[in-house]
Amino acid sequence: MDIFFTDLLGKPLWMWAGFLGIVAALLALDLGVLHRRRREIGVRESLALSAFYILLGLSFGAFVWWWMGAASGIAYVTGFVVEKSLAIDNVFVIAMIFAHFGVPRIYQHRVLFWGILGVIVLRGIMIAAGAALVARFDWVLYIFAAFLILTGIKMWMFADKEYDVGASPLLRFIRRRFRVTDELHGDRFWVKVPDGRGGLAWAMTPLFLALVMVEIADVIFAVDSVPAIFAITTDPFIVYTSNIFAILGLRALYFALAAMIERFHYLKYALAVLLIFIGSKIFLADALGLAKIPPAASLGATFTILAAGIGWSLWRTRSAMDIRTYPGR
Repeated sequence: MDIFFTDLLGKPLWMWAGFLGIVAALLALDLGVLHRRRREIGVRESLALSAFYILLGLSFGAFVWWWMGAASGIAYVTGFVVEKSLAIDNVFVIAMIFAHFGVPRIYQHRVLFWGILGVIVLRGIMIAAGAALVARFDWVLYIFAAFLILTGIKMWMFADKEYDVGASPLLRFIRRRFRVTDELHGDRFWVKVPDGRGGLAWAMTPLFLALVMVEIADVIFAVDSVPAIFAITTDPFIVYTSNIFAILGLRALYFALAAMIERFHYLKYALAVLLIFIGSKIFLADALGLAKIPPAASLGATFTILAAGIGWSLWRTRSAMDIRTYPGR
């Protein structure tokens, strides 16, 4: 049993195994119990599931606080909140991907479920690589910080620009090099079609292309979110667990927000400010002669920025909500 106490990236193996066991159980519950039969997910169910995943993520944060101390607990909660907020921006892109391929709501959960599995693996690889770099080269954190500042500025400048799914070079490459059906075939990713020589050949469906684009979108978002969490803490366990708990609720979050995405239009500006703040605080700490900005101050600033962004967005889009609710006005 000593193997469970073997060190892995600074933490005993049992902590990693316990976390991955929780993730596996949640995925099994989702696919094998809650959504065993194909059906549309309503807003009420989505809100309930979102609340469940948020509560579960925060409960794990309470464990981190109890086991690893207050500083680690605050770092986890800050990372969780930042990742959850950036996931909202991901919802905008996913909605555009589904609209581009004409994916009905009844099939969207299948895409998102398998997309989440890919995310868990990809984030693990990226975070492990990031942790190795940070452990070996301290100055990598300054590169991450500068990148976050530039990314925040870019996000602010292009906040009103919509993501053009059809312009993706990868999507054009796939359509040129592989067989792709013109129409959906239920919830199938691959189907056999005539190959033009009297036989049959496998072809991708638009549903599979939607899955590919969702994965690509997450890789793009991970380029922002992974440096952001490393700017908060360099502990690989906190980085990965806060990331994954925030992402696990992405499916429920999508179905809860997809119908009212326009209400959060101005949240992108708050996310831009948040990325600039996270990147700047590393340079600010050096300027003030501090090892780092106090975790409680970072968490408070994060909540303030996001609350202001959500409040402003809901207030600015209230007229659109009124018109939708009372079309005769």
